[in-house]
Amino acid sequence: MASAHSPALSLVLLLLLSPSLAASSEERENKSSSLGALFWATGKDESDLLTVVDSHDPSAVESENDEFAGGFSSLDGMLQWAIGHSDPVKLKEKANDIQKLSAEELRKRQLEIKELMERLQMPSDAELMQTAISDLNNSSISLEDRQCALNELLILVEPIDNANDLDKLGGLVAVIRELHHSDPEIRTTSAWILGKASQNNALVQNQILAYGVLTKLMKMVNSSFTEEAVKALYAISALIRNNEVGQKLFYAEDGNIMLQDIMTNSSMDIRLQKKAVFLATDLADYQLGNADNAELSFLSDRLFLKAVVDLTSAPDLDLQEKALMAIRSLLQLSSTKALDFKDFCSLDEVLERMREHLGKLISLEEHTEYARDLESLRREVYIIFHKKVEQV
Repeated sequence: MASAHSPALSLVLLLLLSPSLAASSEERENKSSSLGALFWATGKDESDLLTVVDSHDPSAVESENDEFAGGFSSLDGMLQWAIGHSDPVKLKEKANDIQKLSAEELRKRQLEIKELMERLQMPSDAELMQTAISDLNNSSISLEDRQCALNELLILVEPIDNANDLDKLGGLVAVIRELHHSDPEIRTTSAWILGKASQNNALVQNQILAYGVLTKLMKMVNSSFTEEAVKALYAISALIRNNEVGQKLFYAEDGNIMLQDIMTNSSMDIRLQKKAVFLATDLADYQLGNADNAELSFLSDRLFLKAVVDLTSAPDLDLQEKALMAIRSLLQLSSTKALDFKDFCSLDEVLERMREHLGKLISLEEHTEYARDLESLRREVYIIFHKKVEQV
């Protein structure tokens, strides 16, 4: 779209308003991309990412399709912002002063404006992503720079549009390769990126699954480096959430055994246990909402059910709550048997012990509100359970 201002008028306005623009440049400098105040990746110098604006060509600062540098959609947008933030009286005074400038003084001001424009110009998210990916593809960079590139991608993939572009830019291949790096922190951040990019994003889920990554991530869950295991399980959960293909692959890779082992191992990091039981809830909820799909048979396996029920005895209240939520969902599956919950899992006794324990916690001021919420959930599970028993 053509500018509403003539080139001469645009220049005059820029000359008048350049102090206002300069004052705003520091505020906007790190806000045109998702990275905020992050440092640049090392694959390119900052100067390589900046587009120099030719002050002799007014059309160079405006594009029909591209967003203007620094967050302004066009030169008009920049001018309108500056006008709106200027004193009309002073603006008129400066206009009169500009008319008295010599040609040499005008050229000097042009150079000042060009420098200002270059300061405002910031790379797009796509350019930043490409730079970080180039770093990952550079085998000679330091471990610190490699980690920096991954950290940048971790932030950049959060917007869904950026996540959708990751594979097109070669980013998935690069990040997946880092899952095999010798450094556990590199592997951890790589798994984290895959999880964040695929969160509630079927396109990216399917792209990552097509690369056969699930097997590697499941092996990483067994890592002795706890943070790696936690982020790998997070990535798995994000990959198979509401994704039938991913869930079938998970089952084929004995994912149910992995979850069961985590839930029954009292020495396991509690974050892993919470993620495991939360994933069990997620899988059950998906089955409840998609009755036409073939159910994952392990969700009705009584050993698996007992692993979930036993977590209600954990000392951590948050873990107890997550276990109750899983039980609530599992009870509603037509494939689960009421007698397995009653006789094999002793759910009646478990719920009664919880009632007594929560009754004591409610009397303690620091736990009252949370304990009441948990008791409400416990009663809901109790009702669903006894309805299921009555139908036998």
